[in-house]
Amino acid sequence: MGIIHALQTWWQQQSILEVIGVITGLLCVYLAAKNIIWNWPFAIISVVIYIFIFFDSHLFADMGLQFYFLTTNIYGWYYWSKKPASEDKTPVMRIKRKEGLLSVAAIILFTFLLGSVLKYTTASYPYLDSFCTACSLVAQFFLARKVLENWLIWVFVDVVYVGVYIYKDLHLTAVMYAIYVAIALMGYFDWKRDWKKQGI
Repeated sequence: MGIIHALQTWWQQQSILEVIGVITGLLCVYLAAKNIIWNWPFAIISVVIYIFIFFDSHLFADMGLQFYFLTTNIYGWYYWSKKPASEDKTPVMRIKRKEGLLSVAAIILFTFLLGSVLKYTTASYPYLDSFCTACSLVAQFFLARKVLENWLIWVFVDVVYVGVYIYKDLHLTAVMYAIYVAIALMGYFDWKRDWKKQGI
């Protein structure tokens, strides 16, 4: 009985905005993992909501990231809709060595620069937040371009985000990111299967 009461109390403390953000966020990631183009409109709704949530939680790098997500979601929707006439879906690509090295360098540089700025604000965890943001920037770009390895980056960064959001009392968002980890793993194996079928 105590557990049920505790769950009811916890649920009543959740904001409607966060609930909608979580539902649309889960839908967009699941549909992306299943290689379904309708992930993008759900993604757009979710990121707009999280702009307000992260601003309120003083996670400013994450808030700024949502504006980038908004742009890449629109681009991803456009890019995925431009599939070759002979294909049911836009083909899955693999990361090239040069892209991988440039991505690592960009993550390190972005983390240092943004973290160095945010440490003079009221931002929580300026360098950790900046690192997660940098990883997410790269992963989101690769997702929009249908690069298989985007899912491996998401698995890593989502695990880190779970801890951050638990500490910031965004428990529902932490649960969402834990589910993201499982969906990202599913997405990786599904997309890898699609890539092998393409014979590229």
